Amino acid sequence: MSTVNKCNAVILISGGGSNLQAFIDQVSAQKLPIVIKLVISNNEDAYGLERAQAAGIRTSCIDHRKFNSRLSFDQSLMAEIDKTKPDVVILAGFMRILTADFVNHYQGCLINVHPSLLPKYPGNNTHQRALDAKDQWHGISIHYVVPEVDAGPVILQGQLAIKTDDTPESLQLRIHAIEHILYPLAIKWFAQGRLAIKKGKVLLDDESSDQQLQIFDL
Repeated sequence: MSTVNKCNAVILISGGGSNLQAFIDQVSAQKLPIVIKLVISNNEDAYGLERAQAAGIRTSCIDHRKFNSRLSFDQSLMAEIDKTKPDVVILAGFMRILTADFVNHYQGCLINVHPSLLPKYPGNNTHQRALDAKDQWHGISIHYVVPEVDAGPVILQGQLAIKTDDTPESLQLRIHAIEHILYPLAIKWFAQGRLAIKKGKVLLDDESSDQQLQIFDL
C-alpha cells in the first residue's frame, strides 16, 4: 500500500459510527484528503452503516458470529477490504480483537483510536479505570496497530482534566469530542505522507511525534 495525496480508505465499525461521521464531515468539507471507499461492520444493526449509506459510501456487513474461528472471520474481512486496494484501514469503534495475520497484512497502514493515554489502560473500561485510580488526566491515543493489543506506536494524543464530578459516562462524552477532532487530523497526516515509523517510534515530518500531545478544556 502506498500513501498518496488523496488516499483510499476503508473504515471498520461496530456501532454508532460517530468517528465515522467525523471523517465523512471532514471529507465533505474538503479538509481531509481521503476517499472513503468502503465501510465495513461486523454488526448488521450498526447505525454507522446508515451514516455511510446516507453519504453515498459503499457498505458491507461481515457478521463474525457466522464464522467458526477468529481466523476465518479475519480472512473474509481481508478479502473484502483488499478488493478496494486501500492505502489506509481505519478502526473506528471496531469491537474485535484482530489476529496477527490480519494486523501484519496491513502493517503500517492500520490505525486505531484508543480511549486512554497509552501505555495507560490498554483494553476495556478505560474511563472507569482512570476514575478508580484517581487520575488527574484522561485522554485518547491514536496509534498504529500491532499484534499486541493497544501496544502500537502512538501518532497523536489528546488529554483533558478529570473533573471531581465525572462519571464514566461524562468522561466518555468528552473523550469522544477529542476523538472527533484529532482522529481526522492523524489520518490527514497519514494521507499527506507526513508520518513514518523508525525504531518503533512515529515520526511526523521526520521528527519524533512524542510531543504530539494536545490538551483540551472540554
